[in-house]
Amino acid sequence: MSWDTYKALTFSFPEVDLSLDLSRLGLPEGYFDSQRGAFAKAFASMDELEQGAIANPDEGRMVGHYWLRDANLAPNDELKETINSSVAKIKAFASKVHSGELKGANGTFTDVLVIGIGGSALGPQFIAHALGVPSEDKAQVHFFDNTDPDGMDLALNAIGDRLGNTISLVISKSGGTAETRNGMLEAQKAYADMGLDFAKHAVAITGVDSKLDKVAIDEGWLERFEMWDWVGGRTSVLCAVGLVAAALQGLNIQALLDGAAAMDKVTRAKEIEKNPSALLALAWYYATNGKGEKDMVILPYKDRLLLFSRYLQQLIMESLGKEFDLDGNVVNQGIAVYGNKGSTDQHAYVQQLREGVPNFFATLIEVLKDRNGPSMEVEPGVTAGDYLQGFLLGTREALAEKDRQSITLTVAEINEASVANLIALYERAVGFYASLTNINAYHQPGVEAGKKAAGIAIELGKAIVETLEANKGEALDAPTIAEKLGQPESTELVFKIALHMAANAKAGISKIDGANWHEAKFLVLA
Repeated sequence: MSWDTYKALTFSFPEVDLSLDLSRLGLPEGYFDSQRGAFAKAFASMDELEQGAIANPDEGRMVGHYWLRDANLAPNDELKETINSSVAKIKAFASKVHSGELKGANGTFTDVLVIGIGGSALGPQFIAHALGVPSEDKAQVHFFDNTDPDGMDLALNAIGDRLGNTISLVISKSGGTAETRNGMLEAQKAYADMGLDFAKHAVAITGVDSKLDKVAIDEGWLERFEMWDWVGGRTSVLCAVGLVAAALQGLNIQALLDGAAAMDKVTRAKEIEKNPSALLALAWYYATNGKGEKDMVILPYKDRLLLFSRYLQQLIMESLGKEFDLDGNVVNQGIAVYGNKGSTDQHAYVQQLREGVPNFFATLIEVLKDRNGPSMEVEPGVTAGDYLQGFLLGTREALAEKDRQSITLTVAEINEASVANLIALYERAVGFYASLTNINAYHQPGVEAGKKAAGIAIELGKAIVETLEANKGEALDAPTIAEKLGQPESTELVFKIALHMAANAKAGISKIDGANWHEAKFLVLA
């Protein structure tokens, strides 16, 4: 790669201490010019979104996550006041907790348990991991981010006998999310088992008048924070969803908001070369042929950014993975996202990236500052951080040698501002890419379909229990149970559900092994 090419295709944004290198994408000469018309429409659509237009037509909603970090942009005074008062309320609540004005049953709060899933967990997890310093944090943050009982046990074991010093944040916009409801019930039991009143340790982050909101009011929970229908879960980290936990942890939430606002300002530029989010969206569009033909591999060379790829999986895949475009055409859009961290990946999947199927483009994230304070030399004149950069540069070059595309994103250091910069950078890149491909980035019908299917499985499980109890002492295989239920087409589902029930001895169900896996029989002993 020539120096001239590098200079021509590397773009710096000193206002946010960030640079973006597209020199290893193989962009053809004149590509920016060929996309200016499409980006003019994308810029206009983003302006309309920020001004309060209905940007999510399928649900008839505004899309207002950009207002969260600059309430002056909100389309009316009521929303502006709602946003500002929410931030003030979060800061005041955290101050009362840190000062000891608000205490748990066993004294000062030392831990926070976040109960949520998807956008209600991924963003808070990313921020907590990226910015936390356990020896300095004002509270340790734990997560129920799934409906996995063993995972909940792990979190509770980490908290141990400090449960009486733990605030539980229950996060669900609708208040009816099954996974979050399950986590809340498991937490309530854990508190009760220790003779503690869950309500005196609980905070609801939810929509006004939701099921959860009503429970929090009826039971007298510590506090309630509002979620709004104009903020999607995957873009909610800079409202109460992420800010309450961050504030309790002791992070500077104003610096987070200011960092995002600073990136928002830069990414409002109406010229591709002066807008890092536009450049990212253009890079994705070129690398994937505008059709998701290649995967996005995220390789942050910084342990603190380990969870960034998980956070981006939801932000990008849930936003861009759509069957239909805005005109109702079947397009099956999307970009698959995966990643881990450098230089761990030197020893994992970089081998395939360099020499296997060329079905990806990589984004290498470079952080210039190694640590707070000086580093020792691991050999004369060389630090561990020098090696980390060396591995990044080596991977970048090794990929280029095999004509594998990569983007290099460089930031100065990891702090509240830079983490928020990254969040805001990718949020707007997603919006621009959605405009280029004419899709709705702000709804998620596929997620709802999965929830519906899960509900069907739960109801089928109840019917299986009733059938086995009605035939106590009789061993029935899956086809027989399905036949008795009048659902022979659901035999496979019946088998899977009964197998899980037997493994957990639910309702006294046992399994008798057959000659083959699928020939097992299930019964409730008389």
